[in-house]
Amino acid sequence: MAGADNLHSQLVGWSKIILPMIALGLLSTLFLLARAPAEPPDISFAEIEAMARDQRITAPRFSGVTDDGSVISIAARSAQPDINRPDTVSIRDLSLQMDNADGSRIDITAIRGEIDGRTRVARFLGLARLETSSGYQMETNGLIAELDSGLVTSDGLLEIRAPFGELTAGQVTFLVSEENTGQQMLFTEGVRLIYRPQG
Repeated sequence: MAGADNLHSQLVGWSKIILPMIALGLLSTLFLLARAPAEPPDISFAEIEAMARDQRITAPRFSGVTDDGSVISIAARSAQPDINRPDTVSIRDLSLQMDNADGSRIDITAIRGEIDGRTRVARFLGLARLETSSGYQMETNGLIAELDSGLVTSDGLLEIRAPFGELTAGQVTFLVSEENTGQQMLFTEGVRLIYRPQG
């Protein structure tokens, strides 16, 4: 019996040495077979400086109330401050919604635009589309919206689809009526109407 006890003690003693060594061997194998860390992305200092200068806001929203009580909401895909004009923000995919005091609504969209914070003017640059809740759809090369007064003016020629036909005009102005009951449309500079009666 003494020999069996001695053998058991020897096995336990050797196990205390061999098992930790096997564990160390397994760990070292894991470290050897592990993948080398990925190479850091190769970004130049010029790119880092450009990213630092590119201060951009994603999906901004602005809102306010005009002098006549109309509610203006502006949304965009992105907005970026203009380096040369600190008060101006350049905007991509610009949209404006104006809910007027009389219950009517105007929706304006453009691929790009800008908002001048000092003068509180939004400019829709390039092709701009305007739609009213009364059924008018217009396209023009640029619109200007005064955010304080709610006055909207086109920059150039317009093509208009109206409930009663088609119009072309040199300019359209949305202005507040003297009775302060909401906005009115004023077409000027060579208005041409094709009347299509509703059948």
